[in-house]
Amino acid sequence: MTISARLAELGIVLPAPAAPAGMYQPALAAGPFLFLSGQLPSRDGALPHTGKVGDNVSMDDAKADARIAALNALSAAQAALGTLDRIDRVARLTVYVASAAGFTAQPQVANGASELLRDVFGPERGVGVRTAIGVAELPLGAPVEVELTFLLSA
Repeated sequence: MTISARLAELGIVLPAPAAPAGMYQPALAAGPFLFLSGQLPSRDGALPHTGKVGDNVSMDDAKADARIAALNALSAAQAALGTLDRIDRVARLTVYVASAAGFTAQPQVANGASELLRDVFGPERGVGVRTAIGVAELPLGAPVEVELTFLLSA
C-alpha cells in the first residue's frame, strides 16, 4: 500500500507546506537521508496553543500539537520528495517541549508525533529512535516543535 493510500485510509489530508520563517531549507536530502527542519504545530499560519506545557497548555493539547507538527513535517517531506513513498523508514524523531518548571512528561507529549508516524508508516517503518527534550522557550511561543530524519529508499 502506498503512503498516499494509507493517509486516505486514515482520513488524513496533509496541510500545505509551511514557508520558511527564516534562513533555512525546510528539507534537505543528503545521501540516503532526508533531514527536516523543525516544524511547529501551525494550522493556516496560526498556532492552536501557545505557552508552556504544564502551565497554560495541557499535556493532551501538547500531544495533539505534536501530532499536528508531525503532519506538517510529512507535508514538508512530500514537497521535497514529490512523494512520501520514497521514505523507507523514520530514522530519528526529536520533539522539543516548552516545559513549565517541574514538568517531566515530555515523552508522553512526544507520543502524539510517534503514534501518527507509526499509524502512517506502520510499526516496522514508522518507529525510529527518539528524543523528547524539555526546553525553556520555542519559536512564536509554540508548546512543541518536531524535527525528523527519514531514511530514503535506494
